[in-house]
Amino acid sequence: MDFTLNQEQQMLQQTAARLVRDTYGYEQRETFRESAQGFSAQLWQQLGELGLAAVPFAEAFGGFGGSGVDLMLIMKELGRNLCLEPYLHSVVFAGGLVEQLGNASQKAVLLPQVASTTLQLAVAVDEPQSHYLLNDVEVTAIPEEGGWKLQGRKSVVVGGQSAGLILVSARTSGEARDTDGISLFLVDPNCEGVSRREYHSIDGRKACELLLDDVHVTAAELLGEPGKALAALRYQQGRAIAAQCAEAVGSMEAACELTLDYLKTRKQFGVAIGSFQALQHRMVEMRMELDQASAMAILAACVADEPDSDERSRALAAAKVVTCRAGRFIADNAIQLHGGIGLTWEYVLSHHAKHLLMVARQFGDDDHHLESFSRLMQVA
Repeated sequence: MDFTLNQEQQMLQQTAARLVRDTYGYEQRETFRESAQGFSAQLWQQLGELGLAAVPFAEAFGGFGGSGVDLMLIMKELGRNLCLEPYLHSVVFAGGLVEQLGNASQKAVLLPQVASTTLQLAVAVDEPQSHYLLNDVEVTAIPEEGGWKLQGRKSVVVGGQSAGLILVSARTSGEARDTDGISLFLVDPNCEGVSRREYHSIDGRKACELLLDDVHVTAAELLGEPGKALAALRYQQGRAIAAQCAEAVGSMEAACELTLDYLKTRKQFGVAIGSFQALQHRMVEMRMELDQASAMAILAACVADEPDSDERSRALAAAKVVTCRAGRFIADNAIQLHGGIGLTWEYVLSHHAKHLLMVARQFGDDDHHLESFSRLMQVA
């Protein structure tokens, strides 16, 4: 199979790399992290102006009809520079849900705004008790005149603190953990009854707890058919997992480069410590893990847009498992090879390590996906 990038893909990758390289040094990232928004408003706008946020959407909505491989190229560069912007959650996950479930009017209004980054979306599907299960939904949506009334709590809504609209999963029928009866609503976080408690996650990104107290939403704010949202949530989370694997690979590449550079420059007993065979072996093991994760990220990108199937789900679960474990291995060994400096706040490697630990727990950890992979295996 030929994995050579075509000319358009090379230009896309170069555009993303140049944009973040020129605007995202470590000191600049700290300034963005400490801002009220939690990321760079300028870079977020540039992602829209350069068309990078429009890549996955159809041309009818201002996009380019890009593939999972195109998204992979962008996400790798965002991960390499530890970008804080909510590209994954707004463009890939939430935008994908709107494109799959939205009616003609909703898509015509929302998707051009998402593609141009004039509207930021977030997705609220996790709950305190759900532990990665998209069908474990206790937030309720009760029918009332003119729409629905939402009640409950969502947790770890990444980017929710600054989102203009939040996509909230809620149960319109059935019991907890039923696969039927889950609906998806567009919720304005500024409307009555909605409150947010924002905080920084371990890797510097901002998230929030979302509290819904008798929040009224109209029938026009329902995405798709009532009670039929779970299949779309699982499919679009799969696309998000593929993009996240690419983001993690970019971060792993940066961690390996930092570690190799340190081994070449740090001296002990008058020689660079990179000349010690034991440390060379550790570096080779890190590169082997990176190569495996890179291969699985490519596989995930290739299957991300395929129709839903057990084969697609197995490939995405396998990619997530390999990426999680490779990320932890590279983070742990990079810090050990650096020594104490690898843990300091002022050194960027520690932030790559934190980001890789966060990636390993978003959208399901390796144990969760290994169990999913096992269930999907077809015994001959």
